[in-house]
Amino acid sequence: MRAVGYRESLPIEAEASLIDVELPKPEPKGRDLLVEVRAVSVNPVDTKVRVRAKPEDGAVKVLGWDAAGIVTAVGPEARLFRPGDQVFYAGAIDRSGTNAEFHLVDERIVGRKPVSLDFAAAAALPLTTITAWETLFDRIDVRRPVPGAAGAILIIGGAGGVGSIAVQLARKLTDLTVIATASRPETQAWVRELGAHHVVDHTKPLASQVAALGLGAPAFVFSTTHSGEHLTEIAALIAPQGRVGVIDNAPTMDVMPLMQKSVSFHWELMFTRSLFGAADIQAQHDLLNETSRLVDAGELRSTLTETFGTISAANLKRAHAHIESGKARGKVVLAGF
Repeated sequence: MRAVGYRESLPIEAEASLIDVELPKPEPKGRDLLVEVRAVSVNPVDTKVRVRAKPEDGAVKVLGWDAAGIVTAVGPEARLFRPGDQVFYAGAIDRSGTNAEFHLVDERIVGRKPVSLDFAAAAALPLTTITAWETLFDRIDVRRPVPGAAGAILIIGGAGGVGSIAVQLARKLTDLTVIATASRPETQAWVRELGAHHVVDHTKPLASQVAALGLGAPAFVFSTTHSGEHLTEIAALIAPQGRVGVIDNAPTMDVMPLMQKSVSFHWELMFTRSLFGAADIQAQHDLLNETSRLVDAGELRSTLTETFGTISAANLKRAHAHIESGKARGKVVLAGF
């Protein structure tokens, strides 16, 4: 089968940073599904793993986590899907990736593809939706009020992949006032279109901008990017006993400014449940199915903004470079081989 991978960790500009390869078609075991991949999207994790995870000598490492496709075979213990089902999912960090014609994935982290979306639009959703959903509802528990705080959430990096779906989830599934950050006219317009009540500029001090809105101190902050740089401002603007969710892996992050207000700090990694075989691993199957229902009901929309052509080394290199530029809005998708 055709696939895209790499044999050594290189800058994306290098000719061999991503290469087209032929690999054996895998076979499903246990609760695995074998999925014919129709579309994938590219996330920051793809670029980070490419740079940091060097394959074993001579081996090819295949990247890619988001995917939408068709189940072609199931393992002997699978019971949630059958061949012919259309699915979408975000995969597992410790398994071979989705940048391949066929891919194995545990059915417990797979959802039914929204019928109202094509494969490309569906592939834009899983990883970012799981990340945003788990942060909002499992980690910082936005449905549980903070005493005395404004019923508001600040989403830092509102125009990125995770921010784009977090804005929608917070607006549609809670009664919180949604404040998103964006710095360019096009990204500010994008987050307003997705449902943000207010937009502030993350290139300027955040605390004074949030205070100027006249809402009071927000109960929640969801920081999707450059969290270490924003932490002092977060500590200044958030309400006492507020809750902060973070997804980016800053080299250093001093959380001591949060102590005086007894602010709780919550990490989110959407791969945790699959990586450790968590007892509630199937929560991601349920979450994706609910996402599919909300999309088909018109409550949520795909965050697909650009399609970079078919799944090939050349097109994935362009997509990686785009993600690494820090200028991406929404999600970049590739479809077909």
